[in-house]
Amino acid sequence: MKKILGISAFYHDSAAALVVDGKIIAAAQEERFTRIKHSSQFPLQSICYCLEEGGVTIDELDAVVFYDKPLLKFERLLQTYYAFAPKGLLSFLKAIPVWLDEKLFMKKKIYDGLSQVGTYQKKKLRLLFTPHHLSHAASAYYPSPYQKAAVLTIDGVGEWCTASIGIGEGSSLSLIRSMHFPHSVGLLYSAFTYYLGFTVNSGEYKLMGLAPYGNPQSAETVQFKELIENELIHIYPDGSIWLNQYYFQYATGLRMVHKRRWEKLFRIKRREPEAELLPAYCNLALAIQQVTEEIVLKMAAEAKRLTGASFCCLAGGVALNCVANGKLQRAGIFDDIFIQPAAGDAGGALGAALTIYYQYFAQQRIIGDESDQQEGSYLGPFYSDKEVVLAAKRAKGVYEHYVSDQALYDQVSGLLAKGKVVGWFQGRMEFGPRALGNRSILGDPRDPDMQKKLNLKIKHREGFRPFAPAVLAEDANHFFELEGESPYMLIVASLREAHRKSLPADFQQLSLWERLYFPRSELQAITHLDFSARVQTVHASTNPKFYHLLQSFKSKTGVGVLVNTSFNVRGEPIVCTPADAYRCFMSTDMDALVLNNFLFIKEEQPDFANKEKWMINFEKD
Repeated sequence: MKKILGISAFYHDSAAALVVDGKIIAAAQEERFTRIKHSSQFPLQSICYCLEEGGVTIDELDAVVFYDKPLLKFERLLQTYYAFAPKGLLSFLKAIPVWLDEKLFMKKKIYDGLSQVGTYQKKKLRLLFTPHHLSHAASAYYPSPYQKAAVLTIDGVGEWCTASIGIGEGSSLSLIRSMHFPHSVGLLYSAFTYYLGFTVNSGEYKLMGLAPYGNPQSAETVQFKELIENELIHIYPDGSIWLNQYYFQYATGLRMVHKRRWEKLFRIKRREPEAELLPAYCNLALAIQQVTEEIVLKMAAEAKRLTGASFCCLAGGVALNCVANGKLQRAGIFDDIFIQPAAGDAGGALGAALTIYYQYFAQQRIIGDESDQQEGSYLGPFYSDKEVVLAAKRAKGVYEHYVSDQALYDQVSGLLAKGKVVGWFQGRMEFGPRALGNRSILGDPRDPDMQKKLNLKIKHREGFRPFAPAVLAEDANHFFELEGESPYMLIVASLREAHRKSLPADFQQLSLWERLYFPRSELQAITHLDFSARVQTVHASTNPKFYHLLQSFKSKTGVGVLVNTSFNVRGEPIVCTPADAYRCFMSTDMDALVLNNFLFIKEEQPDFANKEKWMINFEKD
């Protein structure tokens, strides 16, 4: 029996994962425990959780593995600064002391971190390192249901690699083509994230959500796309790219772009954070989204050509671009695709552990049924009824306990059908950036005011942000033009014509907010301006409680769909514990909270109107 602990840390989205005999026992991001979003610190609490869930000590591990190779990153840093010298001297002087102090002594930092977990025999510990993009590739291929698959990884940058094509067959996995820094799809997308006023490494999904507000018929959008493809980037037929470093600063500077040169090129100033979203910003977001989709499709076609595989697995931060994923699925290049739910750096911890299990220890990969091995991505901690009751006592919360699951479903679905917003906390926490029905805030998608209410009064976030539908798997095709399944909320599909409403001829000329609130669908709260939606198909086999809640809602409304958004407010990681959930519930305009089978109604809570008492000011992302 091989027990392997995977770790990602020190950059962003630190995490830990435990694999035992090829089975994923536990995985969690450190941010969920520390309550610091995208935490980069050593994943102490995540490791403690994984070891406890697996019932193992450090000494019982066969290996501890880190998800990339720091010395190769240091080599890239030195060679890059040398190549661009004398530019970037200030950045170099700031970066080198950090690297000398932390990154080059990674082994010591890991040993010291593990010492905080518990005592262990250092001489017996097998500490290993895997290449960054191999970790990404392994995180997608090994949990997939495919015996053979092409593997596509796309992100900002690992050591040198920024994208790779691999082939997995049985237990073997190898990378056969790669693209190198400074030419990077992820960094290109992040540059536009920065220019449009969002935070790099966390705001890319906002850029994707802003893109549908752009006008695809606009001459400005067309011009922006032409400028990107003619000035910033050259796209080769195989999907590899060349970025014109005249316009970028990430290689040697302290910013993503040359602001003055971008302003001259696009003739719009960089948007300041929280500033008004002018039509030009929406059109620019749409243009870079279109370019990204074009690149991903060309990379996928090249992966098909090189491997001849019928299936494809995706990982890396760009694999979280669910609009591009939807385009890839519909393109029919592959029979089906599997996307790692924790596709970013957090998933690297899992991929590193799986790489060592199958390659270092040469274990055989066995695929059971047709489903993937990700366990629905419900790999985080579970909290018992006793822990819920203790948290309620400490908060002086008032609740009703439902012994019957069906009675709970009936009561909660009734609240949702009346337009109430419900915090839904069940089972094991999700691994990855999406809430998949265990740490979720739920609402009625038919309610035309639900998107506005959730964004402004509950999530405290930008009003343009879209929401995802969770739909009974068997009903998905009735509502959406979705081929196959989307259990991890990673594929965008269009709403079927039958559920759309007609738009006026001058719709694109309306302001952003007029378009956002214009009636366009029977499921207004989850329908984006281009009639698309980021779909989650819910299956009884992986999440029976969420599935039965949807069934109960359908029995009352005829619609087996709910708005599903992550259980947090802006800047806050998704809630982990019952105490986290109750505090978030009390600090917002949520109407009800469900913790396991305990139902809390807002008006029944002591001092329920005093939201400020429960608020925590998280740093805006």
